[in-house]
Amino acid sequence: MNAEVARACPVTPLAPTRLPRRLAAIVYDGLLLAGVLLVATALALGLAVLVVGGERAKLHSPLQGNPFFSSYLLFVCFFFFAGFWMHGGQTLGMRAWRLRVQRRDGRGIGWWQALLRFLSAGIWPIPVAAYLYRVLGVGVGPSLAAGVACLVLVLALRLPDRLSETELVVLPKPKG
Repeated sequence: MNAEVARACPVTPLAPTRLPRRLAAIVYDGLLLAGVLLVATALALGLAVLVVGGERAKLHSPLQGNPFFSSYLLFVCFFFFAGFWMHGGQTLGMRAWRLRVQRRDGRGIGWWQALLRFLSAGIWPIPVAAYLYRVLGVGVGPSLAAGVACLVLVLALRLPDRLSETELVVLPKPKG
């Protein structure tokens, strides 16, 4: 029965996503992620004030330079993306631009693939910018430009797709 249905309804392969559409979805998701990180920071700061006290927190910020706080924000970023990718294959930015991440056979991705996508696309351009700014003393603007250039290079080479054995596809326009 399933073979008969498959022959009667051939599946049209979805087109791979081009770089401008990927970047547009990243900008959209970046704005959403900024809001999520603001809320996550407010929660962490509230907890820190409860633990160390309000006066002490005013004198010395318990979050500044704290590796636990940095790790917490990294986990928030990962679960923001991985949660969307694993449940429907789309972040809100991807939904706005009709994109979906999937395995090469069309199935949804798993945790391991989400982690590989996240690490290969989102993490390593940040240290490039931080290194240029903090270690070499390059200005903020050129450091950020170098980080963005690294991200564009990674996306143009489709490294997240290759490393995680997934693909980012353009969904057809809805009829109607």
